[in-house]
Amino acid sequence: MEITVKDVEVKSVLTKSNLPVADYSVNPYIGCSHGCKYCYASFMKRFTKHSEPWGSFVDVKYWPCIKNPNKYNGKELFIGSVCDPYQPVEETRKRTRSLLEEIKGSGCTVSIATKSDLVLRDIDLIRTFQNARVSWSINTLDEEFKNDMDCAASIERRISAMEAFHNAGVRTTCFISPVFPGITDLKAIINRVKAHCNLIWLENLNLRGGYKAEILNYISRKYPKLVPLYDAIYRRKDKSYWSELDSQMKEFCQKEGLLYVRNDDSIKRPFNEPPVVVNYFFHEEIIPSANKRR
Repeated sequence: MEITVKDVEVKSVLTKSNLPVADYSVNPYIGCSHGCKYCYASFMKRFTKHSEPWGSFVDVKYWPCIKNPNKYNGKELFIGSVCDPYQPVEETRKRTRSLLEEIKGSGCTVSIATKSDLVLRDIDLIRTFQNARVSWSINTLDEEFKNDMDCAASIERRISAMEAFHNAGVRTTCFISPVFPGITDLKAIINRVKAHCNLIWLENLNLRGGYKAEILNYISRKYPKLVPLYDAIYRRKDKSYWSELDSQMKEFCQKEGLLYVRNDDSIKRPFNEPPVVVNYFFHEEIIPSANKRR
């Protein structure tokens, strides 16, 4: 797919965040050339004047120099809430690196979300931020399925980058998201990454908007035996699959000696302790019905 890249001027790259995990959201780009088929951030098209397909455009943000970075002392900045800050254009434009250089020494904490190993370029810079955290989205170990879903770095490159950061003393997260029912092998992924990360997030595939039909059509073509399961979950709103998977993961983590919790990533263990596994399957409307089954 041909990618259209253009420069845009913005008043600021930092936006006050409503997310519970950060004080500010930071997105050095608008759009993302990884073109993930399930990307929730595709809703951003409504605010960008772009009519092109999601994944076919990237706007490169330029902002005035941050005059008083110390105002962010003690604040948490989440870099990459609706774009990948290390998508391919970052290699030449270096907007994420420029931001990190501007806020270096300010006393803020950074949390970076990516599907790229380009972040390795900035490992020495990221290490200067106290309690920095870098997360990689990994929802499969099957490179063919990965390639069907996105144009980002291979799974092995992501895991290698995670290992390098962890070995360098930077806290790392494996974001197993979105979990595709019947396809994502949670146990295999956790066993593959648990030595290289401090936190493992689990998040269910939440189909909404324009990509719901695309994903369901993909399942019909590539995984026809899973059609009844996807119909139950995404057309009849049956939540029992997630409740059962929650029980399975709780049992699995107990056997593996991993702490398993719901909706809480605030637990901080010593760096070399096994990772905490956090289940984000359950939205508020699911929790009551799940609890009734227990």
